[in-house]
Order: sequence, then C-alpha cells, then structure tokens
Amino acid sequence: MSWIDTGRIALHYEDEDEGETTLLLIHEMGGSLDSWDYLLPLLTPTFRVLRYDCRGSGLSEKPRTPFTIPDFGVDAIGLLDALQVKGPVILVGCAVGGAVALHLAANFPDRFLKVVALSPSTGISADRWQAVLDRADLLEREGSRAGVDSGLDRRYPASRRRDPDRYVRTRSQRIGEDPVGFASTMRMLADMDIEEDIARVTCPVLVIAGSIDADRPPASLAPLAEKMRNATFCVLEDGHFMAIHSPEPLAREILKFVGDDSDLG
Repeated sequence: MSWIDTGRIALHYEDEDEGETTLLLIHEMGGSLDSWDYLLPLLTPTFRVLRYDCRGSGLSEKPRTPFTIPDFGVDAIGLLDALQVKGPVILVGCAVGGAVALHLAANFPDRFLKVVALSPSTGISADRWQAVLDRADLLEREGSRAGVDSGLDRRYPASRRRDPDRYVRTRSQRIGEDPVGFASTMRMLADMDIEEDIARVTCPVLVIAGSIDADRPPASLAPLAEKMRNATFCVLEDGHFMAIHSPEPLAREILKFVGDDSDLG
C-alpha cells in the first residue's frame, strides 16, 4: 500500500497492477479500502484493481472543511492522473461510493466505461434527514464508537454474521474511523442532490440492491435505475455491505456485467 499527494489531497491507496483494464473501487461511508479485502482476490488478476481511502477515511488526509461530491470526484480523478492510469476505467462504488461513481460517470464520461453501484446512497429521505444530522453531531461529540452497534444492526444484520471474526473486524474498523471525517461525509450525504448527474449518465450501469438492506431496500433503488438510460437492476440475497457479507455472488455479478463488453482487454 502507498500514499500519493495529488496536490489537493493525500490519499492512501493500493494498486494491484496486473490486468489491462482498471477497476476503481470506491468504498462506503465509514469504510476504507479494507472494505474490499474479501472481494479483491476474486477480481484479480483479471483486472488491474485500484482502491483507496476516500478523504476523511482510513489513512487518507482528513480535511477539516465541509465535504462535497465534487471534492470526492476530483480526488478520484487526481489519483488516476497521478498514477497515469491509461484507458477507460470501470467504477465500482458502495453506498456513498456508489454516488461518487455515478457523479464521475456523469461528469467525466470519456474516462469511465461502466459503473457498478452497490446499494448506492444518493441522498436522504426527509423523514431520516434530522436523524442523520443528529448522528453526525454525536460522532463529533463522542467519537466513532458512539452508535456503531445501532448502525451495524441496520447495515450488517444478524443473519449476515455467520463469520464472527469478519463481523468483529468490520465493527472494529468502523470504531477506528476518524469521527470528524465520518461526520463530514454524513452531512454531505444529508445535503446531497445528484439528480442532474444521474440523468446524464450514459454508460452502462449495474445497480445492485441487497434484499435485506434496511438502509437502501430494493424498492428504493429500482426507481434510481429507471432514471438512467442504460442501467440494469438486480437484487442479491444480502444486506448493505455485500462486498463483506457475500463477496462470491457479488463477484459473479460484477464479472458477468463487466465481462460482456468487447472493448475489454
């Protein structure tokens, strides 16, 4: 693993430079590049897999200023440019990372070939808006341990905890997250409006929902897929963190989607 300063942000990343086509993995809010550990070996060496800690997360820089989706997008472009990644890239984003992926595809269409959006978080409903802001305040006031169990009860349900060590690892990683960066990302989500971006995405998109995802149930994601002219929607028997819960069926869906394009090397 390495670090790079793009001039705007210092990012911690890992580059599995083996395949000809690049997959850029963008993790969920409260996660890090470690969120992809179980999925990664199922994607390499078929692809060059690049993953990184987003701003405010993991070991990347943690600015003490408000975050925006364009910030996250420019960070990703800066990383690709700094590493001189050539050719179109396939984006795989989870939750808020899925929103970042859709923003990138809309605003840099020549650079991205396809998008896989896992339980994409593209905004907060009015009935949950205040609760999200209250949780952000709690994180800053008491730290990332505050509310970790109630959050995981929604996103990592008991039926998905078949591997106790995997659950303990995930829980500990989230407790170790920077609470200010976590809160800043949460506030960004609360204020997010990427409807215009979604309407402008023209590349093929695979939207994957988890059947038992309490945060982003299939009924809330199917309309999102319908707003894009070239999107496919599917449901896995899973929760919110499908790359952690069920990497094997997820990898099959990803490889089926990205592997049916004749332009891939």
